Amino acid sequence: MATPGSSGLGPTLAAVKAGKNIALANKESLVMAGDIITRQAGLSGARILPVDSEHSAIWQCLEGERKPPALIILTASGGPFRHYSPAQLDGVTPEQALAHPSWRMGKKVTIDSATLMNKGLEVIEAHWLFNIPFDRIRVLIHPQSIVHSMVEFIDGATKAQLSCPDMRLPIQYALSYPERLANPELPRIDWKDISRLDFEPPDLDTFPCLKLAIQAGEKGGTYPAVLCGADEVAVELFLSKRIKFTQIAQLVEAALEHHQAVAQPTIDEITAADGWARERVLKLARGDNLC
Repeated sequence: MATPGSSGLGPTLAAVKAGKNIALANKESLVMAGDIITRQAGLSGARILPVDSEHSAIWQCLEGERKPPALIILTASGGPFRHYSPAQLDGVTPEQALAHPSWRMGKKVTIDSATLMNKGLEVIEAHWLFNIPFDRIRVLIHPQSIVHSMVEFIDGATKAQLSCPDMRLPIQYALSYPERLANPELPRIDWKDISRLDFEPPDLDTFPCLKLAIQAGEKGGTYPAVLCGADEVAVELFLSKRIKFTQIAQLVEAALEHHQAVAQPTIDEITAADGWARERVLKLARGDNLC
Protein backbone atom coordinates (compact mmCIF):
# COMPACT_ATOMS: atom_id res chain seq x y z
CA MET A 1 0.00 0.00 0.00
CA ALA A 2 1.95 2.97 -1.32
CA THR A 3 -0.86 5.36 -2.22
CA PRO A 4 0.02 8.80 -0.82
CA GLY A 5 -2.23 10.70 1.57
CA SER A 6 -5.62 9.87 3.03
CA SER A 7 -6.67 8.01 -0.13
CA GLY A 8 -4.84 4.99 1.29
CA LEU A 9 -7.12 4.69 4.33
CA GLY A 10 -10.06 2.88 2.69
CA PRO A 11 -8.01 0.24 0.82
CA THR A 12 -5.80 -0.39 3.86
CA LEU A 13 -8.77 -0.93 6.14
CA ALA A 14 -10.43 -3.22 3.57
CA ALA A 15 -7.26 -5.31 3.28
CA VAL A 16 -6.96 -5.56 7.07
CA LYS A 17 -10.59 -6.68 7.41
CA ALA A 18 -9.91 -9.34 4.75
CA GLY A 19 -6.99 -10.65 6.80
CA LYS A 20 -4.35 -9.72 4.23
CA ASN A 21 -0.74 -9.03 5.14
CA ILE A 22 0.06 -5.45 4.13
CA ALA A 23 3.42 -3.97 3.17
CA LEU A 24 2.49 -0.48 4.34
CA ALA A 25 4.15 2.61 2.92
CA ASN A 26 1.11 4.86 3.40
CA LYS A 27 1.55 6.70 6.71
CA GLU A 28 -1.82 8.40 6.79
CA SER A 29 -3.77 5.14 7.23
CA LEU A 30 -2.32 4.49 10.68
CA VAL A 31 -2.02 8.17 11.56
CA MET A 32 -5.71 8.84 10.92
CA ALA A 33 -7.20 5.55 12.08
CA GLY A 34 -4.51 3.64 13.93
CA ASP A 35 -6.81 2.43 16.70
CA ILE A 36 -9.39 1.06 14.26
CA ILE A 37 -6.86 -0.53 11.92
CA THR A 38 -4.79 -2.22 14.63
CA ARG A 39 -7.92 -3.57 16.35
CA GLN A 40 -9.21 -4.93 13.05
CA ALA A 41 -5.81 -6.50 12.36
CA GLY A 42 -5.99 -8.24 15.73
CA LEU A 43 -9.41 -9.65 14.85
CA SER A 44 -8.58 -10.76 11.31
CA GLY A 45 -5.00 -11.92 11.85
CA ALA A 46 -3.66 -9.46 9.27
CA ARG A 47 -0.03 -8.40 9.66
CA ILE A 48 1.11 -4.85 8.95
CA LEU A 49 4.67 -4.95 7.61
CA PRO A 50 6.24 -1.47 7.63
CA VAL A 51 7.94 -0.20 4.48
CA ASP A 52 9.13 3.20 5.72
CA SER A 53 12.87 2.92 6.22
CA GLU A 54 12.62 4.12 9.83
CA HIS A 55 9.87 1.71 10.85
CA SER A 56 11.51 -1.12 8.93
CA ALA A 57 14.67 -0.40 10.92
CA ILE A 58 12.79 -0.59 14.22
CA TRP A 59 11.04 -3.77 13.11
CA GLN A 60 14.37 -5.37 12.24
CA CYS A 61 15.89 -4.30 15.56
CA LEU A 62 12.98 -5.84 17.47
CA GLU A 63 13.19 -9.22 15.71
CA GLY A 64 13.94 -11.91 18.29
CA GLU A 65 13.41 -9.62 21.29
CA ARG A 66 11.03 -10.88 23.96
CA LYS A 67 10.42 -7.67 25.85
CA PRO A 68 9.18 -4.33 24.52
CA PRO A 69 11.73 -1.57 23.94
CA ALA A 70 12.43 1.09 26.53
CA LEU A 71 12.79 3.73 23.83
CA ILE A 72 12.38 4.09 20.09
CA ILE A 73 14.59 6.64 18.34
CA LEU A 74 13.48 7.73 14.88
CA THR A 75 16.15 9.38 12.77
CA ALA A 76 15.52 12.16 10.25
CA SER A 77 17.83 13.58 7.61
CA GLY A 78 16.65 17.09 8.49
CA GLY A 79 15.85 17.78 4.84
CA PRO A 80 17.47 20.45 2.68
CA PHE A 81 16.89 23.31 5.15
CA ARG A 82 18.36 21.85 8.33
CA HIS A 83 20.26 24.98 9.32
CA TYR A 84 17.97 27.59 7.77
CA SER A 85 16.66 30.46 9.86
CA PRO A 86 12.92 31.26 9.90
CA ALA A 87 13.62 34.23 7.63
CA GLN A 88 15.39 31.98 5.11
CA LEU A 89 12.57 29.45 5.22
CA ASP A 90 10.09 32.18 4.35
CA GLY A 91 11.67 32.48 0.90
CA VAL A 92 12.00 28.78 0.09
CA THR A 93 10.64 27.75 -3.32
CA PRO A 94 8.98 24.44 -4.27
CA GLU A 95 11.99 23.64 -6.45
CA GLN A 96 14.33 24.02 -3.49
CA ALA A 97 12.09 22.00 -1.19
CA LEU A 98 11.87 19.13 -3.68
CA ALA A 99 15.67 18.79 -3.81
CA HIS A 100 16.07 16.31 -0.94
CA PRO A 101 19.71 15.64 -0.02
CA SER A 102 19.35 11.91 0.70
CA TRP A 103 16.18 10.31 -0.64
CA ARG A 104 14.24 10.12 -3.89
CA MET A 105 10.55 10.28 -3.02
CA GLY A 106 7.21 11.58 -4.27
CA LYS A 107 6.48 15.30 -4.07
CA LYS A 108 4.18 15.16 -1.03
CA VAL A 109 6.58 13.10 1.08
CA THR A 110 9.54 15.23 -0.02
CA ILE A 111 7.84 18.46 1.11
CA ASP A 112 6.75 16.80 4.35
CA SER A 113 10.38 15.79 4.89
CA ALA A 114 11.49 19.39 4.41
CA THR A 115 8.95 20.67 6.99
CA LEU A 116 9.59 17.67 9.32
CA MET A 117 5.87 16.87 9.14
CA ASN A 118 6.89 13.51 7.71
CA LYS A 119 8.78 12.69 10.90
CA GLY A 120 5.81 13.73 13.00
CA LEU A 121 3.56 11.37 11.05
CA GLU A 122 6.16 8.64 11.57
CA VAL A 123 6.03 9.20 15.34
CA ILE A 124 2.28 8.57 15.31
CA GLU A 125 2.73 5.59 13.00
CA ALA A 126 5.40 4.10 15.30
CA HIS A 127 3.03 4.48 18.24
CA TRP A 128 0.50 2.20 16.53
CA LEU A 129 2.89 -0.18 14.79
CA PHE A 130 4.87 -1.03 17.90
CA ASN A 131 2.29 -0.31 20.61
CA ILE A 132 4.57 2.14 22.40
CA PRO A 133 3.58 5.33 24.28
CA PHE A 134 4.46 8.69 22.75
CA ASP A 135 6.71 9.59 25.70
CA ARG A 136 8.98 6.67 24.73
CA ILE A 137 9.50 7.83 21.14
CA ARG A 138 12.30 10.26 20.28
CA VAL A 139 13.42 12.00 17.09
CA LEU A 140 17.04 12.75 16.20
CA ILE A 141 18.37 14.58 13.15
CA HIS A 142 20.94 12.41 11.36
CA PRO A 143 21.99 14.09 8.09
CA GLN A 144 23.98 11.14 6.70
CA SER A 145 20.84 8.93 6.58
CA ILE A 146 22.88 5.81 7.35
CA VAL A 147 21.35 4.95 10.73
CA HIS A 148 17.68 4.51 9.87
CA SER A 149 16.45 4.23 13.45
CA MET A 150 17.43 2.82 16.82
CA VAL A 151 15.89 0.90 19.70
CA GLU A 152 17.02 1.19 23.31
CA PHE A 153 16.26 -1.68 25.71
CA ILE A 154 15.72 -1.79 29.46
CA ASP A 155 19.33 -2.80 30.14
CA GLY A 156 20.66 0.27 28.30
CA ALA A 157 21.72 -1.63 25.17
CA THR A 158 20.85 0.05 21.86
CA LYS A 159 20.33 -1.62 18.49
CA ALA A 160 20.50 0.29 15.22
CA GLN A 161 19.84 -0.68 11.62
CA LEU A 162 22.30 0.83 9.13
CA SER A 163 22.31 0.82 5.34
CA CYS A 164 22.67 3.13 2.37
CA PRO A 165 19.62 5.38 1.89
CA ASP A 166 17.78 3.28 -0.70
CA MET A 167 14.08 2.47 -0.38
CA ARG A 168 14.49 -0.79 -2.28
CA LEU A 169 15.91 -2.44 0.85
CA PRO A 170 12.95 -1.89 3.22
CA ILE A 171 10.52 -2.65 0.39
CA GLN A 172 12.28 -5.94 -0.33
CA TYR A 173 12.46 -6.84 3.36
CA ALA A 174 8.70 -6.38 3.76
CA LEU A 175 7.90 -8.35 0.62
CA SER A 176 10.29 -11.23 1.37
CA TYR A 177 9.79 -11.42 5.16
CA PRO A 178 10.78 -13.54 7.07
CA GLU A 179 13.55 -14.27 4.56
CA ARG A 180 16.39 -11.97 3.55
CA LEU A 181 17.02 -12.18 -0.18
CA ALA A 182 20.32 -11.55 -1.94
CA ASN A 183 20.13 -8.55 -4.23
CA PRO A 184 23.30 -7.38 -6.01
CA GLU A 185 21.46 -4.25 -7.15
CA LEU A 186 21.31 -2.87 -3.60
CA PRO A 187 24.24 -0.65 -2.56
CA ARG A 188 26.50 -1.60 0.34
CA ILE A 189 28.02 0.78 2.85
CA ASP A 190 31.66 1.48 2.09
CA TRP A 191 32.94 1.99 5.63
CA LYS A 192 36.17 3.66 4.58
CA ASP A 193 34.06 6.51 3.15
CA ILE A 194 32.10 6.99 6.39
CA SER A 195 34.19 9.44 8.39
CA ARG A 196 31.44 10.49 10.84
CA LEU A 197 27.84 9.94 11.87
CA ASP A 198 26.19 13.06 13.30
CA PHE A 199 23.13 13.36 15.52
CA GLU A 200 21.35 16.42 16.86
CA PRO A 201 17.93 17.25 18.32
CA PRO A 202 15.33 18.75 15.98
CA ASP A 203 14.58 22.47 16.14
CA LEU A 204 10.88 22.47 17.01
CA ASP A 205 10.60 26.25 16.88
CA THR A 206 11.97 26.57 13.35
CA PHE A 207 10.16 23.41 12.16
CA PRO A 208 6.87 23.47 14.10
CA CYS A 209 5.18 20.78 11.97
CA LEU A 210 6.95 18.08 13.97
CA LYS A 211 5.61 19.46 17.23
CA LEU A 212 2.10 19.89 15.80
CA ALA A 213 2.05 16.28 14.63
CA ILE A 214 3.22 14.86 17.96
CA GLN A 215 0.64 16.96 19.83
CA ALA A 216 -2.13 15.78 17.49
CA GLY A 217 -1.06 12.17 18.02
CA GLU A 218 -1.08 12.57 21.79
CA LYS A 219 -4.56 14.15 21.74
CA GLY A 220 -5.84 11.39 19.49
CA GLY A 221 -9.45 11.21 18.35
CA THR A 222 -9.99 13.10 15.10
CA TYR A 223 -7.01 15.43 15.59
CA PRO A 224 -4.64 13.24 13.52
CA ALA A 225 -7.17 13.18 10.66
CA VAL A 226 -7.32 16.96 10.70
CA LEU A 227 -3.52 17.07 10.76
CA CYS A 228 -3.31 14.88 7.64
CA GLY A 229 -6.07 16.64 5.70
CA ALA A 230 -4.80 20.13 6.51
CA ASP A 231 -1.22 19.23 5.64
CA GLU A 232 -2.15 17.57 2.37
CA VAL A 233 -3.98 20.66 1.12
CA ALA A 234 -1.33 23.06 2.47
CA VAL A 235 1.42 21.15 0.64
CA GLU A 236 -0.60 21.30 -2.59
CA LEU A 237 -1.02 25.06 -2.13
CA PHE A 238 2.72 25.46 -1.61
CA LEU A 239 3.62 23.35 -4.64
CA SER A 240 1.30 25.50 -6.76
CA LYS A 241 3.01 28.61 -5.32
CA ARG A 242 -0.13 29.97 -3.68
CA ILE A 243 1.36 30.05 -0.18
CA LYS A 244 4.82 30.32 1.34
CA PHE A 245 6.75 27.37 2.76
CA THR A 246 6.30 28.66 6.31
CA GLN A 247 2.55 28.98 5.84
CA ILE A 248 2.19 25.19 5.65
CA ALA A 249 2.69 24.94 9.42
CA GLN A 250 0.56 28.03 10.05
CA LEU A 251 -2.42 26.62 8.16
CA VAL A 252 -2.13 23.22 9.81
CA GLU A 253 -1.95 24.83 13.25
CA ALA A 254 -4.99 27.01 12.54
CA ALA A 255 -7.03 23.98 11.47
CA LEU A 256 -6.05 22.04 14.58
CA GLU A 257 -6.87 24.97 16.86
CA HIS A 258 -10.40 25.37 15.48
CA HIS A 259 -11.28 21.68 15.28
CA GLN A 260 -14.03 20.30 17.49
CA ALA A 261 -12.68 16.81 18.03
CA VAL A 262 -14.43 13.48 18.41
CA ALA A 263 -12.64 11.40 21.05
CA GLN A 264 -13.37 7.88 19.75
CA PRO A 265 -14.36 8.38 16.13
CA THR A 266 -15.82 5.98 13.61
CA ILE A 267 -14.32 5.76 10.13
CA ASP A 268 -17.08 8.06 8.87
CA GLU A 269 -16.21 10.65 11.53
CA ILE A 270 -12.52 10.38 10.66
CA THR A 271 -13.33 10.92 6.98
CA ALA A 272 -15.55 13.88 7.89
CA ALA A 273 -12.77 15.45 9.98
CA ASP A 274 -10.36 15.05 7.07
CA GLY A 275 -12.84 16.76 4.72
CA TRP A 276 -13.48 19.55 7.21
CA ALA A 277 -9.75 20.22 7.54
CA ARG A 278 -9.27 20.40 3.78
CA GLU A 279 -12.10 22.89 3.37
CA ARG A 280 -10.88 24.93 6.33
CA VAL A 281 -7.35 25.26 4.95
CA LEU A 282 -8.62 26.29 1.52
CA LYS A 283 -10.80 28.99 3.08
CA LEU A 284 -7.94 30.23 5.28
CA ALA A 285 -5.62 30.38 2.29
CA ARG A 286 -8.20 32.44 0.38
CA GLY A 287 -8.37 34.83 3.32
CA ASP A 288 -12.01 34.08 4.15
CA ASN A 289 -13.25 35.65 7.38
CA LEU A 290 -13.79 32.57 9.54
CA CYS A 291 -15.39 32.74 12.97
